[in-house]
Amino acid sequence: MKHLTIRITALTAIMVLIGCTSDTDNNIVLSIEHGALTYEVNGNLQTKITSKIPTSKTLTPHFQPSETIEVNGIVIDRFNYQAVQEDSVAGEMSGKQWVIEGGFENEGISILKTVRLRAYDSFPDLISTQVTYVNTSSENLIVDQWSNNAYRVPAQNDAPPFWAFQGSSSSARSDWVKPLEAGYYQKNFMGMNDSDYGGGIPVTSVWRKDINLAVGHLALVPKQVSLPTEVHSNPIEVRVGVQEEFEDHTLFKPKDTIQTLETFVSLSTGDYFANLSKYSKLMQAKGISMVEAEEGAFEPIWCAWGYERDFTLDEVIGTLPKVKELGIKWAVLDDGFQIAEGDWNANPKKFPQGNKEIKGLVDKIHDHGLKAKVWWAPLAADPDSKVLMEHPDSKIRMENGAPQYITWWNSYYLSPTKEATIEHTKETVRLFMEEWGFDGLKMDGQHMNAVAEDYTLEHPEESVEGVPGFFQMIYDQARSIKPNAVVENCPCGTCMSFYNMASMNQAVSSDPLSSWQIRHKGKTYKALVPHTAYYGDHVELSDGADDFATSFGIGAVLGTKFTWPDDNPKASGSYVLTPEKEKVWKKWFDLYNQMMLSKGTYLGGIYDIGYDRPEGHLIQKDGIHYYAFYADTWNGPISLKGLDTDKDYAIRDYFNNATLGEISGKDPVYNGSFNDFLLLEVTPK
Repeated sequence: MKHLTIRITALTAIMVLIGCTSDTDNNIVLSIEHGALTYEVNGNLQTKITSKIPTSKTLTPHFQPSETIEVNGIVIDRFNYQAVQEDSVAGEMSGKQWVIEGGFENEGISILKTVRLRAYDSFPDLISTQVTYVNTSSENLIVDQWSNNAYRVPAQNDAPPFWAFQGSSSSARSDWVKPLEAGYYQKNFMGMNDSDYGGGIPVTSVWRKDINLAVGHLALVPKQVSLPTEVHSNPIEVRVGVQEEFEDHTLFKPKDTIQTLETFVSLSTGDYFANLSKYSKLMQAKGISMVEAEEGAFEPIWCAWGYERDFTLDEVIGTLPKVKELGIKWAVLDDGFQIAEGDWNANPKKFPQGNKEIKGLVDKIHDHGLKAKVWWAPLAADPDSKVLMEHPDSKIRMENGAPQYITWWNSYYLSPTKEATIEHTKETVRLFMEEWGFDGLKMDGQHMNAVAEDYTLEHPEESVEGVPGFFQMIYDQARSIKPNAVVENCPCGTCMSFYNMASMNQAVSSDPLSSWQIRHKGKTYKALVPHTAYYGDHVELSDGADDFATSFGIGAVLGTKFTWPDDNPKASGSYVLTPEKEKVWKKWFDLYNQMMLSKGTYLGGIYDIGYDRPEGHLIQKDGIHYYAFYADTWNGPISLKGLDTDKDYAIRDYFNNATLGEISGKDPVYNGSFNDFLLLEVTPK
């Protein structure tokens, strides 16, 4: 079989006690080679991971208890090997499968452990794990947690020792990609972490300069598990894994079975891009279907949020000529038009003539040759909103009976699988797109990423697992009304749920706290949904409130929330489009419309966003390489990776329209200096 060899040996008469060493610790009962990944299992059903990549160093120096269960307060990490069986896996997900059995008996505890390992033909360097535990004792046991793919990886004198991508969400709105030092810990719980923050991408990817190791789970719906990341000292090593903790002691009766999720370990070189891309492709092969790209989603955007909630119709309409003049294609009506979250009709205090005034605004936007998008916070409903007055049972109720609360709007969560929520949502989409005529939806709010368990349901976890289907319903409804509708999902500040990505055709950096966040969020989306438009959000949220270069260089859609004109008393401060700023804005939007790098191919595996300096990104479009480099200040050699060694190239700084000379693909090093950014067009001669 391509990429795959195996070796199986037998063991006899193994006795193992908790915490004791054994002569079976290094006795290998199964060895799998899948691409560059060697996966070994010893007689205690512990594992060792080795990389065959020539430049890689030690990953796991010893066999480790990667799959464990905590019973009666004791972590059981050694099981006596009993048998192994190898089978082929047929169908679209073809490959090989091994089922290994082992047993544990000590002090009245008797458990049978069965480990199923899979190596998929189309996904080398990745092996998945699913474990089943059976209580073979005569007594009830208490189970607190299980853990899969738990590894300790030593540092190799890099500075910093490790970088990591972590896919969890919290109110801290912290970086998804960050350096790790000794003493670091992050739980990475995939359920609710705060009142309205939760969910994410169930993958942790940690790397050194020589190797990247990723772990995660492969369930097709969100699951409330953790992927903790911890860095220890003496020696410095990073610990990762996937674990489920049971909130209440779970009774494990005789002959009962506990089965873990299917989890995985995957290797790559470079930063997290390759492993995250592989994960997404595997999940799609398993059945998650990503929607097609939409042409209009790549067009630049102006949002009325610069005027915030107290905007007036005159302000929005008065800005449209300048929006068109700058070459922007979309105008977005943001928060503040509605009666309440949960009653999305026009607020009569702002619109005395009601809904027809918003319909008139959409007509004005269209008259200017622009497309119109409307802001919306689905799943949010104010306590006195129409939907909750008519359907009070549509909201989520947590285990203590209280409704789940959304802090930003002082609202309650609607339960995504309840019929009243679904019908209310469909009616809202019809209002926006049929009655008012909007061309797209800006779904917004950190609360959209995940929900709590709804204890009014027979199976409370159905609300958690039903969120992706809710957003798919919105996408289908919007596209049934307007076949080219752009559906943006903007979970403010959170690490977006991978499962919700399947029903949007425009991703967004969603309230970034820095240009660094715009860039690494863009790299993340381009790994997971590479064909989908990625919007860098309002440039006013970037460093200096004017860092168009960050979005431009990584192939993101440009956007702004400027206010205009400058004699408007409300159009003051950092958002006003002054004549000086207008020249800069005009240059960037003209350049964007000419080059459309957002439609190019982002080559995320070329540069390591953690260790390479200066920070580099590469887009290929129409046979031309477009490089973007970022640093506060740089003066020295810059490696132009990814060029053909048998070609010569001309180099141009396309932002400043300056010819910089030529370079050979055999020695692609350019000596240059810049502050903040350098954007290069490298064309074969």
